[in-house]
Amino acid sequence: MKHFSWISIIQCRRSLYGLYPYKASMIGLESLADPSGDWDIAETIGKGTYGKVYRVNNRKDGSQAAVKVLDPINDVDEEIEAEYNILRTLSNHPNVVKFYGMFYKSDDLSGGQLWLVLELCNGGSVTDLIKGLLMRGQRLLEPVIAYILYGALLGLQHLHNNRIIHRDVKGNNILLTTEGGVKLVDFGVSAQLTSARLRRNTSVGTPFWMAPEVIACEQQYDSTYDARCDVWSLGITAIELADGDPPLSEMHPVKALFKIPRNPSPTLRNPEEWCRSFSHFIAQCLIKDFETRPSVTHLLEHPFIKQAHGKEMALGQQLSTLICEQQDLGCKLKTKHERINTRKTLIIETSPDDDLVNLEFLDEETIIKHLSKRYDELQIYTYVGDILIALNPFQTLSIYSPQFSKLYHGVKRADNPPHIFATADAAYQGMVTFCKDQCIIISGESGAGKTESAHLIVQHLTFLGKANNRTLREKILQVNPLVEAFGNACTAINDNSSRFGKYLEMKFTPTGAVMGAKISEYLLEKSRVIKQATGEKNFHIFYYIYAGLYHQEKLKKYRLPDKKPPRYIENQHGKVMQDIVSSKLYKEQFDAIQDCFRIIGFTDEVNSVYRILCAILNTGNIEFTAITSQHQTDKSEVPNVEALENAAALLCIGPEELTEALTSHCVVTRGETIIRTNTVDKATDVRDAMSKALYGRLFSWIVNRINALLHVAESGMNVGILDIFGFENFKKNSFEQLCINIANEQIQFYFNQHIFALEQMEYQSEGVDASLVEYEDNRPILDMFLQKPMGLLSLLDEESRFPQATDQTLVDKFEDNLRYKYFWRPKRFELCFGIQHYAGKVLYNVNGFLEKNRDTLPADIVVVLRTSENKLLQQLFSSPLTKTGRCQRLVDTMEMMRHPEETTNMRRQTVASYFRYSLMDLLSKMVVGQPHFVRCIKPNDDRQALRFFKERVMVQLRYTGILETVNIRRQGYSHRILFEEFVNRYYYLAFRAHQMPDSSKENAVAILERAKLENWVLGKTKVFLKYYHVEQLNLLLRELIARVMVMQAYTKGWLGARRYRREKEKRNRGAVVIQSGSHPPAFGPHVSEEQCILRSFFSFHLFPSKGKREGGLSLLFPHNFLCQIPSLLHCSHIPETRCLFILSTFSSEM
Repeated sequence: MKHFSWISIIQCRRSLYGLYPYKASMIGLESLADPSGDWDIAETIGKGTYGKVYRVNNRKDGSQAAVKVLDPINDVDEEIEAEYNILRTLSNHPNVVKFYGMFYKSDDLSGGQLWLVLELCNGGSVTDLIKGLLMRGQRLLEPVIAYILYGALLGLQHLHNNRIIHRDVKGNNILLTTEGGVKLVDFGVSAQLTSARLRRNTSVGTPFWMAPEVIACEQQYDSTYDARCDVWSLGITAIELADGDPPLSEMHPVKALFKIPRNPSPTLRNPEEWCRSFSHFIAQCLIKDFETRPSVTHLLEHPFIKQAHGKEMALGQQLSTLICEQQDLGCKLKTKHERINTRKTLIIETSPDDDLVNLEFLDEETIIKHLSKRYDELQIYTYVGDILIALNPFQTLSIYSPQFSKLYHGVKRADNPPHIFATADAAYQGMVTFCKDQCIIISGESGAGKTESAHLIVQHLTFLGKANNRTLREKILQVNPLVEAFGNACTAINDNSSRFGKYLEMKFTPTGAVMGAKISEYLLEKSRVIKQATGEKNFHIFYYIYAGLYHQEKLKKYRLPDKKPPRYIENQHGKVMQDIVSSKLYKEQFDAIQDCFRIIGFTDEVNSVYRILCAILNTGNIEFTAITSQHQTDKSEVPNVEALENAAALLCIGPEELTEALTSHCVVTRGETIIRTNTVDKATDVRDAMSKALYGRLFSWIVNRINALLHVAESGMNVGILDIFGFENFKKNSFEQLCINIANEQIQFYFNQHIFALEQMEYQSEGVDASLVEYEDNRPILDMFLQKPMGLLSLLDEESRFPQATDQTLVDKFEDNLRYKYFWRPKRFELCFGIQHYAGKVLYNVNGFLEKNRDTLPADIVVVLRTSENKLLQQLFSSPLTKTGRCQRLVDTMEMMRHPEETTNMRRQTVASYFRYSLMDLLSKMVVGQPHFVRCIKPNDDRQALRFFKERVMVQLRYTGILETVNIRRQGYSHRILFEEFVNRYYYLAFRAHQMPDSSKENAVAILERAKLENWVLGKTKVFLKYYHVEQLNLLLRELIARVMVMQAYTKGWLGARRYRREKEKRNRGAVVIQSGSHPPAFGPHVSEEQCILRSFFSFHLFPSKGKREGGLSLLFPHNFLCQIPSLLHCSHIPETRCLFILSTFSSEM
């Protein structure tokens, strides 16, 4: 059986558990009897994913039973109660395991144990039986298989008649008695059907046995299933009884989940070796359309099963003989298949191959083979030291449930397989432990999975932060979906491409509780509003709102056409209307966005948002035609007045004022105002500029409103998550792609500086002997773009200031001034230039560069929009823009009415200037935190699951410097810490808590030796550590702090008892005893204050009064030490603060 690293889990979309419909509060642990009076554990007979199974003896009659022990447990959850209720009411059938009761064994420290006492099935499972036979070169005879399946069908019929679906039928859940009885067991994920709910939609079970319709519930909202999913599982079990393993068992279980719905129904491995009726029985069970699949009642009459009718005694005896033979030979087998479940403890395996640094041979081919093998097994994450590589699976995986979140919480990285949650946890623990801001930088090409990775990091940080306010957690989780609806779009290479840069800062209290979040947005691609490239779409929100309003029959209310879609969202094929209104996804996303607004806290403003969005769509439909008069030839008018009136009505402005602002403009010369008309082209540009400004400012307002509603405080610590548009190279690349790729150059430079440059510079300055790793430095490329005055962006700004400049003069200027090997001018294309980026060559088309960079919004448009009766619209155009192009906080509206130029392009910078300041602002946020890197890789360009193109991945690994990163992580020292900082951070590990050791090299060495670390190096002023050293030190420090906290909790309890004892003594005496000023020698002249405290404390906790539970601290501290502390007098003369300090110090030393 092939080992696999993940025990897969499917998250349920609408109901986390489709379980027996009882509330967990129905059974109280206090109402359950203690098992100690009736049952004694004899031996362990099994170990599952969720606990151990023991053989127990009954004290009264000597009978034996099996007990499933679940611990630690403090209450009865839904799943346990579901199994309890099924066993309690339905175990009276001969083919269902008997139930003897549920008990609770109390233990305050460990959380207690829940005992489910069941009938002992000494024959083991049918899986154990068949595997044992196959090992001996034998197999089950067909009549015996028919007998086992007959018993299973009878048990299932009993369940189904009582409206119970088992949902986890497999060989391991069909147990045998030594007499040959067949028993169904394990009802932990069984589901109750009701008259109001005849089907279920929860995806649960063990992967290889799951029916296609059950798997589909994970992917499709409208998928459901009924009890016939058990029939499919029984058909797979029938194959297991014949072949020894279920179909696809050689695959990773998550990959099997992908294959089962797509593959034809499985058959026996060698059907010619079995009778036709057996094959036909399996074929009937494995009909993929469950609506036509037979029920268990029908299958009981199948010819293959009927051969067991009336022969139960004889076949049971044959089965009993086989069981006895196997037990005599001592065959004990365990399988690796585990049920999909979201509540219980997972058992997962790690591998040395999880980290590329551990590979014996290191070259590109080895790394590619390694990543390809892991991807084929759906292990999409791999470490390079402390850096995470994430391969886009292009499908939904089941490894992001709350149970996985629990696994990646305060543990060493090597304890679990690589995961995005591990990176989030590393950042969180670093923040909490050292009170230092953290930054997670996600990079990769467009379509590599950066946005989804950011979602998962936010999900896990929210789990780790566990805010007391549940509403706050829900708000934070809604932030990403909302801003992505407005900021993401479908491109040629990515259906959910980020068209803006997003830096999300999650704010935490000093104790690690999440208290808010703040978004910074950069460089929204506003030009997408008015025009999209072939095969691309506008921002998601336009399609969501159109489909949502259509299904709500509100298109007329928002003045949208119902026959033909607006120009801004139509495509070249003319099918958009049908595609939009018939898309169930768009409608569901619109409903989800409404929920996002509601949960985050938006109120009546949402209606204003919808009106502005619909106004933009109507604005795009406004057309212009040229008119010629006697004195004026360059004049335009609006022929389709209806579109203009619709836009004006939605914007709450007058149609005449809007018409005038679009078709004319004011020029002030020598104090005189001259009104000039606009040509058709000019009017069109003004219309589109207004649309872009409306959308850009609305987007900024939504971000600002989110930040305000999340009540972000400036104090506290934060973890920043960077999700920025990925590197792009289309068939036609324009100004937007240039900005995106420059931003990616900056992120790559930051990575190079942190991973390579700074580390190797410190080797030299600190005198550390370490081999240097060569890497590709992209600083010269950034200089070419950003330096002043001759960088590309500076040249672009300079040319944009000349009214007579054209795109041709711009590209000529680039060619004359950019004398770099990274720049070239192709001879075949006049308006093009090429750049050799770190990620490859890109050819840019200069057509429209100047106009896009100027991004002019006439003051006339601003003035008109400020007259709107819509308060939100007034706010949007009353707020000045920052240096990064974002709207500032709200300002006085009347003041801005007097100075409209403050929000227009009269004093505004160019887009290139905004871009430069945005990069500066982004870097200023990133550099203050400890960085963590996630490298997203796109395995293919077709967005196909399970397709790994080696050449495509190789290119990405090369330009991201993965091979060099592996080398430096293997050979180098990623953490360089000053002696002073190192000693202050970790001195608890080697010194007493009240000591303040000097920040010397010797003390640093003492700490490293006490922590038993190896392969570290000392420089002149710093400790040089491997990436895993810091993780080990942090874990040791967290464990010590946890011990101190436990000791403090016990100490406070002891202090409370001491205070009570003092008051009691006072009352008994009837008078106040005034002690002398000097401390009495409670334990003699040679007993110190510290000894006094410790002895009294442990006499209280280790030698308690009658009725007090014993041994609480013995689980936390060495027994031989505790036993040396005698029960002596109470130290009532020592102050409480001194007691607390001494005991905390003691716990830190243990």
